[in-house]
Amino acid sequence: MPSSPQVSADVRPTSLPAAEQLPADVLSQHCPSRIVLRHLTDRWTPLIVAVLADGEPVRFKDLKSTIQGISPKVLTETLRSMERDGLLTRHITASVPPRVDYQLTNLGLTTVEPLEAVRTWAETHVAEVLANRERFDAAQPL
Repeated sequence: MPSSPQVSADVRPTSLPAAEQLPADVLSQHCPSRIVLRHLTDRWTPLIVAVLADGEPVRFKDLKSTIQGISPKVLTETLRSMERDGLLTRHITASVPPRVDYQLTNLGLTTVEPLEAVRTWAETHVAEVLANRERFDAAQPL
């Protein structure tokens, strides 16, 4: 198997002109693209993207009720991280209680298609994966 080109540990933020930036290589332990990939594939980000995929603003309470099993604290942390990365915007409307809406940015919208492909694959192959797990576990010595 051919090895991927190595990226120096001296990978710099995107403040450098494009011509001076090193190519991204997610297989390199020093490449910041690993952080991006890890964030996009964490437990909750793909589910948040799925809810926001149509590009319309969604209230915090609606995100919470649609994504079953996520705590308010974890939802808040994940949304803040996504906002920090420029994947979504947060809009607060002064009311009692305050209304908070989230919407994918143009950058965030570029994640919809690849994450939807992964989601579709998971939903399509869940029965096969579960059967394989059961078969594997049954073959293991006690």
